[in-house]
Amino acid sequence: MAPYHPPTGGRGEKLRLDFNENTVGCSPKVTQFLVEHLVENDLAVYPEYNDARRELAAYFKVAENEFALTNGTDEAIQILINTYVDDEDEVLILKPAYAMYRFYAEVAGAQVREIAYRAGTLSFPLQELLGAIQPTTKAILISNPNNPTGTGVDLDGIVRILKRAPHAAVLIDEAYYEFSGVTALGMLKEFPNLFVSRTFSKVYGMAALRIGCLFTQAANVDWLRKAQSPYSVNSLAVLAARAAIRDPQFIERYVGEVLAARELLYVGLEKLNIPYIKSQGNFVLTQMGDRAIAIRDGLRERGVLVRDRSYEIAGCVRITVGTRQQMRILLKELEELWRKK
Repeated sequence: MAPYHPPTGGRGEKLRLDFNENTVGCSPKVTQFLVEHLVENDLAVYPEYNDARRELAAYFKVAENEFALTNGTDEAIQILINTYVDDEDEVLILKPAYAMYRFYAEVAGAQVREIAYRAGTLSFPLQELLGAIQPTTKAILISNPNNPTGTGVDLDGIVRILKRAPHAAVLIDEAYYEFSGVTALGMLKEFPNLFVSRTFSKVYGMAALRIGCLFTQAANVDWLRKAQSPYSVNSLAVLAARAAIRDPQFIERYVGEVLAARELLYVGLEKLNIPYIKSQGNFVLTQMGDRAIAIRDGLRERGVLVRDRSYEIAGCVRITVGTRQQMRILLKELEELWRKK
């Protein structure tokens, strides 16, 4: 295995368009709630989750026993793998995809098989994935929409996957759901092999706190909790999640701003003749050819961070979409660099 080293150093004072985070921060009601409800003694006791379970269940419209609180989506992936995958079992993932799918599968000793997104369009390879499912497949890990391509699969496609693999745990990672509007949560009761993850690290602006949810049928949750530390989610994160869901207007405003900014970015890229893949998330994968690394480095020198993905797809750079004003700043700097051919 190769260790995973995210390039997270030295980002503090720059325009951070490299990790698909919320670029304006969390709702002010989150920090206000923490100040009002946190007292010194709270940090001396282990976390309690009852209030959070009740409130989050109501918010996501599931039963309290139909999800597990997790330390971000990373722990959701980890406990699913630890519960359902043994040494030498087969795990299917797509390529390119979120690095932690392969990471945790390899830690478990699984045999990982990759199905590539379709060349050119990078559209979801539904037929190819269906054809790869075997009786030996124990888990299928799918980000919808996918990072870094921005492309996704519709609910009909998800149903076909679930029906083709009733013997496998199928994870639909919905980290970017708020931007795509496509969710499999409503199908939990119909498919016992369905698992859906959500995170508070993206649209909610709480990546530093590490909290998410893994949804599935109650019987599965009982098994998942056997593979999970009882206190993996800290008290601050739990308080923050409770506050975040009480401000849906903040989320609606931010999503609306990002969708408008994404269109602005498309226009700017087209003006520069930079090819890109239309996205269902808060990021856009651009195709900058042999200038990808130079453009990334040039933008960093100008205080703008973007993510090189050419190690997975040749010549590709991923740009997080923030506000329209942030996209104007990016496009100004990008245009000056791009025209220096």
